[in-house]
Amino acid sequence: MLRIAQALERLAPPPAADPDFAAATGFVWRAAPEALLPVKAINRVEIGLLKGIDRARETLLANTRRFAEGLPANNALLWGARGMGKSSLVKAVHGALLADYPRLKLVEIQREDLPSIGRLLSYLRAAPERFVLFCDDLSFTQDDAHYKSLKAVLDGGIEGRPDNVVLYATSNRRHLMPRDMIENERSTAINPAEAVEEKVSLSDRFGLWLGFHPTDQDTYLAIIEGYCAAYGVEISPEELRAEAIEWQATRGARSGRVAWQFFTDLAGRKGVTLS
Repeated sequence: MLRIAQALERLAPPPAADPDFAAATGFVWRAAPEALLPVKAINRVEIGLLKGIDRARETLLANTRRFAEGLPANNALLWGARGMGKSSLVKAVHGALLADYPRLKLVEIQREDLPSIGRLLSYLRAAPERFVLFCDDLSFTQDDAHYKSLKAVLDGGIEGRPDNVVLYATSNRRHLMPRDMIENERSTAINPAEAVEEKVSLSDRFGLWLGFHPTDQDTYLAIIEGYCAAYGVEISPEELRAEAIEWQATRGARSGRVAWQFFTDLAGRKGVTLS
């Protein structure tokens, strides 16, 4: 019996070590094997460079500051157009507050790891730090039950959501599921009103809804001009305007992401590093 027990111990994975939250300001949750991996340098832009999303920026910044101070704060859903800075805003807000609130940590969880969120919360609940739990590009398809796991952090179950955790999620869809899927389930269900209520109502559990919409040309150009000023890229206004408009025409879209892609190309041609 002793030899069997020893063999089972060798097969079982060792218990996860308690995370060292002083090791970094950001972490990535890995479900298997369980670990909170420190991120030494979070990939983000300075909050002042995010143009055209002023209302969302100020709202999320104020909500996060209250949370960092130990005051009540809402979970937030950032939804809308692709490439308009939803995930960039979450990371920029965290970075903007770090100097005043060094115990504010950013923890990223992937959508596919949501079933393990209860175990992640057990690590965070026991820590003295405060955590912005970040899930990027969140959406659900038919037969996807991951949304049930998300309720653990939104509703908290019997334990309640940890006081030191708030959830920020980004999605291209306001209701976190495709419109055609909503209509299909409503049209084929015996009780259409209840068929999608559980999934659609998930978005209602976010206290803040922050919408992101396609940018106009002036804002698109202002974003690029801000990058040029911040990184010291010298170019005449006329040349910048002509090249930036041509770039967005080839992409068929204007967004913060397209602006950054153009600026990356421009900086490379001008011999300016972005580190």
